[in-house]
Amino acid sequence: MNLMKQEQLQSLDWAKVDNLMPVVVQNRTSGKVLMLGYVNEASLAATLESGKMTFFSRTKQRLWCKGEESGNFLNVVEISSDCDNDTLLAIVDPVGPTCHLGTETCFKNELEPSLSFIADLEQIVKSRKGADPKSSYTASLYARGTKRISQKVGEEGVEVALAAMANDMDELTCESADLLYHLTVLLQNEGLTLADVAAKLKERHTK
Repeated sequence: MNLMKQEQLQSLDWAKVDNLMPVVVQNRTSGKVLMLGYVNEASLAATLESGKMTFFSRTKQRLWCKGEESGNFLNVVEISSDCDNDTLLAIVDPVGPTCHLGTETCFKNELEPSLSFIADLEQIVKSRKGADPKSSYTASLYARGTKRISQKVGEEGVEVALAAMANDMDELTCESADLLYHLTVLLQNEGLTLADVAAKLKERHTK
């Protein structure tokens, strides 16, 4: 499991932080900062081995795997260090809420970026998969399968184009929202995510 570049790992300045390095934890999908924790060399090693974010608890004075009691683990995607090699950034896929108060993040996002809701939408759509078709429109779409979902994506795509041709900005916004929603359902139905789409866009536009 290669979660951190070896050259970065070897360059960490543990002496500078008295063997207790701050870690900023960020949601890979939404970009939201979830929490701030601390690691020592042992807890970082445990994190890199298990793939689950493991901190050093200053209160308990021991290694603490986030989620060991609640089940709300932070599955690590990548860890990198800052320019001074004395702070870490952990990109994670969280399982459930991160904060012990039951919220997604330990920080109050009063000025939350609007784009982060797209990640929230994806999680809502994902949670409807396999649910009773009568419980929600999304669940009923899943029940009707790929053909119907694909049809809806096509219909909404046409509506977006028509709204643009009519120069109706309000309708264009509404139809674009419908298109993005139905596309998210289709991707989930086919086992793909918006992150997969973003990765493809990045691959194409960073060559």
